[in-house]
Amino acid sequence: MENLLKEFNVDHKNPSEEALRRWRNAVTIVKNRRRRFRMVADLAKRSEAERKRRGIQEKIRVALYVQKAALQFIDAAGEPEYRLSKEATEAGFGIDPDELASTVRGHDMKRLKFHGGVKGIARKVSVNLEEGISKPTIPTRQKIYGLNQFTEKPGRSFLMFAWEALHDLTLIILMICAAVSIGVGVATEGWPSVAVTAISDYKQSLQFRDLDREKKKIFVHVTRDGCREKLSIYDLVVGDIVHLSIGDQVPADGIFISGYSLLIDESSLSGESEPVNVYEDRPFLLSGTKVQDGSGKMLVTTVGMKTEWGKLMETLGEGGDDETPLQVKLNGVATVIGKIGLGFAVLTFLVLTARFLVEKALKNEITDWSSADALILLNYFAIAVTIIVVAVPEGLPLAVTLSLAFAMKKLMNDWALVRHLSACETMGSASCICTDKTGTLTTNHMVVTKIWLCRKAKEIKGTDSVDVLKQETAENVLTILSQAIFKNTAAEVVKDKDGKQTILGTPTESALLEFGLSLGGDFDGQLRENKVLKVEPFSSVRKKMSVLVARPDGGVRAFCKGASEIILSLCDKFVDKNGEPVPLSEDQFNLVLDVINGFACGALRTLCLAYKDMDEVPAESSIPESGYTLIAVVGIKDPVRPGVKQAVQTCQAAGITVRMVTGDNINTAKAIARECGILTEDGIAIEGQDFRNKSPEQLKEIIPKIQVMARSLPLDKHTLVTHLRKMFNEVVAVTGDGTNDAPALHEADIGLAMGIAGTEVAKESADVIILNDNFTTIVNVAKWGRAIYINIQKFVQFQLTVNVVALVINFVSACITGSAPLTAVQLLWVNMIMDTLGALALATEPPTNELMKRPPVGKGMSFITRAMWRNIIGQSIYQLAVLGVLIFGGKKLLGLHGSDATDVLNSVIFNTFVFCQVFNEINSRDIEKLNIFRGMFSSWIFLLVIASTVAFQAIIVEFLGTFASTVPLSWQLWVLSIVIGLIGLPVGAVLKCIPVDSNEAWKKQQNHTGYEPLPSGPDLA
Repeated sequence: MENLLKEFNVDHKNPSEEALRRWRNAVTIVKNRRRRFRMVADLAKRSEAERKRRGIQEKIRVALYVQKAALQFIDAAGEPEYRLSKEATEAGFGIDPDELASTVRGHDMKRLKFHGGVKGIARKVSVNLEEGISKPTIPTRQKIYGLNQFTEKPGRSFLMFAWEALHDLTLIILMICAAVSIGVGVATEGWPSVAVTAISDYKQSLQFRDLDREKKKIFVHVTRDGCREKLSIYDLVVGDIVHLSIGDQVPADGIFISGYSLLIDESSLSGESEPVNVYEDRPFLLSGTKVQDGSGKMLVTTVGMKTEWGKLMETLGEGGDDETPLQVKLNGVATVIGKIGLGFAVLTFLVLTARFLVEKALKNEITDWSSADALILLNYFAIAVTIIVVAVPEGLPLAVTLSLAFAMKKLMNDWALVRHLSACETMGSASCICTDKTGTLTTNHMVVTKIWLCRKAKEIKGTDSVDVLKQETAENVLTILSQAIFKNTAAEVVKDKDGKQTILGTPTESALLEFGLSLGGDFDGQLRENKVLKVEPFSSVRKKMSVLVARPDGGVRAFCKGASEIILSLCDKFVDKNGEPVPLSEDQFNLVLDVINGFACGALRTLCLAYKDMDEVPAESSIPESGYTLIAVVGIKDPVRPGVKQAVQTCQAAGITVRMVTGDNINTAKAIARECGILTEDGIAIEGQDFRNKSPEQLKEIIPKIQVMARSLPLDKHTLVTHLRKMFNEVVAVTGDGTNDAPALHEADIGLAMGIAGTEVAKESADVIILNDNFTTIVNVAKWGRAIYINIQKFVQFQLTVNVVALVINFVSACITGSAPLTAVQLLWVNMIMDTLGALALATEPPTNELMKRPPVGKGMSFITRAMWRNIIGQSIYQLAVLGVLIFGGKKLLGLHGSDATDVLNSVIFNTFVFCQVFNEINSRDIEKLNIFRGMFSSWIFLLVIASTVAFQAIIVEFLGTFASTVPLSWQLWVLSIVIGLIGLPVGAVLKCIPVDSNEAWKKQQNHTGYEPLPSGPDLA
């Protein structure tokens, strides 16, 4: 089968357009093209959307660069003409929405100055730049300036899905046949099929719509009524004061108020890769751009569809998402089987027609034709079409969509937001997870527990120990320590509407600030005391944060904090017990290094705080890189999350290697890794610097053994992921939260961004967002990925068995007896059982813990395994045998006599066939294990589908005889049908005892997890 599916292979991430077009062209036999390709990217629409997007980007580029240059040559002889609208005047505003939008969009400094700069604009939109807007004015602002919402394509109604289901080609042909033969059977029986299909598809669309809404949720910090608060970007209004930091997406068009080193990436809008500095002389910020570095405050001036980003957003959803590899592969399976079915259908029609013509020739009636003869040929054609109905497994690719929709909804409830469908599938094949430490393996609730100050290491436990520290430490030492904490921080102390103080910032910054406040420091007072000249925010590359401030008595002071070893290497002095700087000797340097390592070995995150005084401001206000005085070494406790150790053990048992990649000290990393069970006796812990210096040959040797990488740069993570994927053929999942993690998230097979600590840039590059930042959630995603894969395998096994039996039984019977035992209406019902209802029952089974006791599905493994072929062939032989006996000897065996004997027999055959499929559906719940009932009674969807199938079958046989060509059966014949179907369960058990080498492909793989494949088969029942 795999050789026939060569055209149906696509990459799970960023597949080429050539590959996407190739498999589409290979799909030749489709019953309902609209439905089959609904969840497939529309390449024509996508191409058109890309053309529109380029046009908008070009327009923005002209606005940003050409117009800006042209303004320099415009004669500024008079004020620009401007009129205020009546609506804006009545609302109390001094500027029109269109005037505001064009000024910012066009980067028009001349008009900005005409309006009085940012302060003038603030006055005209009635906002205080310190206090923010007043909440009662929000409805008025929304009425005049609009909502920060984008035009969305309306969802499709249920009737549209019903109309789509009616485009089934075979159903149309059968309805025409029914109309021609003045029958109502097919036409009537077709409606339930249409209804069930439409309901299923409509529910899927609602699930995807809800998930799409979740993907677009972005929150920002704003100041309103003098208080900081967090709200959705869709609630922003013109006049809002928005706080921006590294990794944020600019939520609307606006003007820069204040900030430090604000660097904006405008490539998403203009296509230009060079980031732009934003400051007082270049104050314009455009919606949809990203903060690459620095921080700042902006005044919102334009929202929603008045921004260029709003127009771009209209084109983003056009063309749909890429199809998943499993969808493509099952389209291939459906195509191959469809071709076989078409061959059988044509052959059946030719054989029946030939028999009919031979019979007429033998009776010398070859030239004598009547309308009855035409109806017989039409019936033969209908039989051939119904063979295609069952033969083309249209439900296969659609079952993947159903399974993915179900899994995505469940994962959303379990704190995982899937952004790309294919990630669900790929996660089931993950053989390696490269995870961050802070916040993922640990709780991210940090607190200062140790400090080295004035040559002494002290433990901090509650307020008593803080009071002791204050008593034992000189006043001027505490002053410089407080200044280092409060002046050099990215966190803020803000008051909520109740007046309660809250710390906003990263957990590390918050822990330091909380410690500073406990020492009696005054955060607001420290900020007012000195003017900040320059800030270098913390980044994963610099691994430090620095600030330059003006001193009240003249001169400047630089503060620096960050990774302990890095900051210590910048110091040549330290603060003694009197608060005076004294030289840092080599012995003292080594002593401090021992303190740092001691803290780190106790699983503490270590930071050094330092300062440097200067008489004058350095050139270009640059912050010095040496000559600092060490103030303190701080140890911050970040406990391991509950359940992480068990989650790591689960991964290891499932053949998934967990590697920790962190920017922390190597001793801290090793201590946490041991506590989590990641670092083993034969594993390697390495620093990023050492990793970077290794040759390709050395990397090939050590990468399989690396379990911890500390003090790593984002580039190190990217390099590790690339080598694991290309050198060792691993399927790699990577976690990330920072802006610089985006390349690694993009390179990995599955990028996992953190929902709490993650920046918008990281989330945009990820495939899955872990909403609670918890490692156990990642394991849950892997479990669901495996469940999707195996559920689809179960469904494929079930459907192919139905295909084989229905095809062969109708073909053989038609060729031998001249009629098919299963009519068009009956096969439509069977088609519904195996298509929509079968997918609903088998493709939505929740994952079990057993799934994490087997190795991941390796690259290149056959989707239809030998165990599946064994079950399909075995069940088909059994069903064909019993149905064949009933067809050719049923009357004699059952003692059927009289005029209705043939009708009764055909009803028994139909009933038996359906019950064989019902029990085979139960058999298909597990491909290899004997205990097929495990978890069945807790799966209400499965039980509901089985119950519904049996109930409808009873109604069809007993009450819809006119339409379905059946007659009511006696209770004995009902029992016989059920018993024959029930025997399929022990037959399935016997088949599972036949050994097949299901792990052959796994054994052929070069896997570097160090885990052997776990046993499978009946022994694990």
